[in-house]
Amino acid sequence: MINRNIELPKFERQGELIWDIPKNYKKGMNVPARIYATEKLLKDMDLAVFDQITNVACLPGIQSRAMCMPDGHSGYGFPIGGVAAFDLQEGVISPGGIGFDVNCGMRLVVTNLTYKDVKPNIKELVDLLFKKVPSGVGCKGFVDLTKDKFREVMQNGAKWCVDNCYGWKDDLAHIEDEGCIKHANPDKVSEKAINRGINQLGTLGSGNHYLEIQYAGQIFDKEAAAKLGIHNKDQICVMVHCGSRGFGHQVGTDYLKKFTEIMPSYGITVPDPELACAPFQSKEGQDYYHAMACAANMAFANRQVILHRIRECFSSVFGTTAEELNMNLVYDVAHNIAKIEKHNIEGKNKEVVVHRKGSTRCFGPSRTELAPIFRKIGQPVIVGGSMETGSYLLLGTDKAAETFGSTMHGSGRTMSRTQARKQTKGEKLQKDMEKRGIYVRTASYSGLAEEAGFAYKNINEVIETMDIAGISKKLVALKPIGNIKG
Repeated sequence: MINRNIELPKFERQGELIWDIPKNYKKGMNVPARIYATEKLLKDMDLAVFDQITNVACLPGIQSRAMCMPDGHSGYGFPIGGVAAFDLQEGVISPGGIGFDVNCGMRLVVTNLTYKDVKPNIKELVDLLFKKVPSGVGCKGFVDLTKDKFREVMQNGAKWCVDNCYGWKDDLAHIEDEGCIKHANPDKVSEKAINRGINQLGTLGSGNHYLEIQYAGQIFDKEAAAKLGIHNKDQICVMVHCGSRGFGHQVGTDYLKKFTEIMPSYGITVPDPELACAPFQSKEGQDYYHAMACAANMAFANRQVILHRIRECFSSVFGTTAEELNMNLVYDVAHNIAKIEKHNIEGKNKEVVVHRKGSTRCFGPSRTELAPIFRKIGQPVIVGGSMETGSYLLLGTDKAAETFGSTMHGSGRTMSRTQARKQTKGEKLQKDMEKRGIYVRTASYSGLAEEAGFAYKNINEVIETMDIAGISKKLVALKPIGNIKG
């Protein structure tokens, strides 16, 4: 529940790009709130962001500070772009701090094709992908699962896909947590959630989800980019943005309702009912943590099946194998999740449960959780912009320790979807984009209008903010030439 009467806080500036809201700003704040932004980005943020991030600072057991990344905008409970870490014993877990599309995330694939190779075939390629990767509200995938098989997906994530010929074994080393969160327990998932998710593997869904064919428009660090498979400007890549679909949404809905009912028994009050939570170590808190992991694993599997379809489509259009096209996975990273991680809290290493809501993990080279292939350069970070402006591949840094190893996840909205629909029509936007060299297929023209570039912040400024702050490092700017929208 957003307070529409909030006034602009009196920020305490901590640096060129860091703005703190002190604890005395709002009754009940346990820690300060911190926002990373340029002056312009801060000025343009909706006031609800400041209300929500200071509400987060009121939650029990929160550590150090509540944080919001430069793509921040108002969300459900937490702002999108929100980051918070909680003590394992005294802290809580909150579905509003994770998001209902659990493990909504990004996946990036390289090829050895160039812009010149693909441009003449872009319509054929996008049309085939649009046919093979279902998009839109209520879409169903081609993977036929029994409930027992879906339980295996919940427990094993992307590994289930690889074991069932929907991927390459090497893919797993290029996925956060190797595509499988170990503590998943299907017994904690409702029958309603299972029924919603069982036929959704390999689907994009709707909203801001997309599958995009891109080329490397600018490479900022050639040596590091080459280690990830990007060697030249104009090299073709494919990016996917989607999550756990209706399955994750139902998991979040089920436990939000449960937490709302049981909070009084734990003596917990929250400044916003959308922040309903449970003590992390409580039975209810642990049940949600295990159910959330099931949804996260489903999302990893969903993106893995989509990658399988992408490889099939490229192979068909270009008359060769995906292996010969070097269609290797760069990385797959989550941006709606809660995880137990070790972080420095007031000078001591401590295990905490980190909530990332519309923010991306960006561990530096020193983190042992990373696969060996990333321990010299840092974790790849995939940040999606609007379908008109392009996206970025970044690297995490050790300085990201100050944000609990987190950075932005996208460019961030500047207006609601309703406002965007009032300012443009999907049919017109599609034609305008094609004139500018971006061929788009969409399941919904109204949905396309919602995702117009003007509805988002300047992706370059958002990326630059965290690059200058030293939290994440620019690696490659990617430009769109073909897009599938839900």
